[in-house]
Amino acid sequence: MIGIGGSTIEKELNAISSKAHLIDPIKKSEFQLRIDKACKLMQDENVSAMYLHGGTNLYYFTGMRWSPSERMVGAILFKNGILVYIAPEFEKGTIMDFMLIEGNVKCWEEHESPFQLFGKVLAENNVTETDVYIDETTPYFITDGIDKTNPKLNLVNAKSIIASFRMIKSSNEIAIMQYAMNITLEVQKAVARILKVGISAKEVTDFINEAHKRYGIASGSYFCIVLFGKDSSFPHGVRAPKNLELNDVVLIDTGCVLHNYISDITRTYVYGEVNEEQRRIWDIEKETQLAAFNASQLGETCASIDDASRIVLESHNLGPDYKLPGLPHRTGHGIGLDIHEYPYIVRGNKTRLKSGMCFSNEPMICVPNKFGIRLEDHIYMTNNGPKWFTEPSHSIENPFGL
Repeated sequence: MIGIGGSTIEKELNAISSKAHLIDPIKKSEFQLRIDKACKLMQDENVSAMYLHGGTNLYYFTGMRWSPSERMVGAILFKNGILVYIAPEFEKGTIMDFMLIEGNVKCWEEHESPFQLFGKVLAENNVTETDVYIDETTPYFITDGIDKTNPKLNLVNAKSIIASFRMIKSSNEIAIMQYAMNITLEVQKAVARILKVGISAKEVTDFINEAHKRYGIASGSYFCIVLFGKDSSFPHGVRAPKNLELNDVVLIDTGCVLHNYISDITRTYVYGEVNEEQRRIWDIEKETQLAAFNASQLGETCASIDDASRIVLESHNLGPDYKLPGLPHRTGHGIGLDIHEYPYIVRGNKTRLKSGMCFSNEPMICVPNKFGIRLEDHIYMTNNGPKWFTEPSHSIENPFGL
């Protein structure tokens, strides 16, 4: 076991120094550029207006971080560049405080209808009896309310515009994600060093959270999955995770949020002696992950990556399709402001790979009631093809290539 065990929680935490402050967030000028480009596309496609709901889509275009709730809070972007925020009257001061890209703020009182206000704002900007694009993350109660209150509007899914922008990351976005990935990889290395027989999944989860904080991630871990032994055969965990035993498979899946962008890395190895079956499946997993990477070529489809994974697995008599032992889910997912976003690396997805796309490569192999092996690293597409955010695991005994 190289790099696994032999240290303590206290020692590892004390060795960490803050680094998150060394990378800059997205600047106002980039948000404005996104709006300008979106308006150009809206003009080309004759889209008069697009609604952006509170959440990551609102943030992506305006820089306003607002969590969705039971009240309508969002912004309408018109093709001429006019931006109008819609919010409850009592939130107006907060909206003004959070505002990065300037726009008018139209408000509704608690007893009034935000859906009528929505239609009024459109009419004031000469948008009537036409298509209006709606952020697909908008809750149904809002979309339904707009539709019933404004029957002359035709509501259209804004995915064609929003996804086309968010799938292609800028160099600044990739730089932030790279920094976050680097931090999480260092946390992964530290996790391996603190392992000992009897340690609980909660102790490891708490350590991972605190380690991310020590690196300067104020919110700690964005998520954390810690699984030992048979528990690792369940991709997203179990209700009551077991404590670590000697010779258990260890699966650690975690990430953090840095300047609103997310990291996500999984490492799997064995604490103790590696048996023949564990080694065989781990080696197949590594082979499958490499095949998916090699299939990630500009102009090819997202589906072709998933296909490449399954070809390898079937060559080792795993699967086919989603059958176990084998890969029970898609090969990967896009990542950025959301941990799962476009493009999805899944069968049937004809989206073609372009420079700037970022996605996970995690063709997990589950062996029911025994263990699971997931090696997850992320890829970003360049003009010269795929690049790793983090180098894949080296071997089952030496996962970090020490």
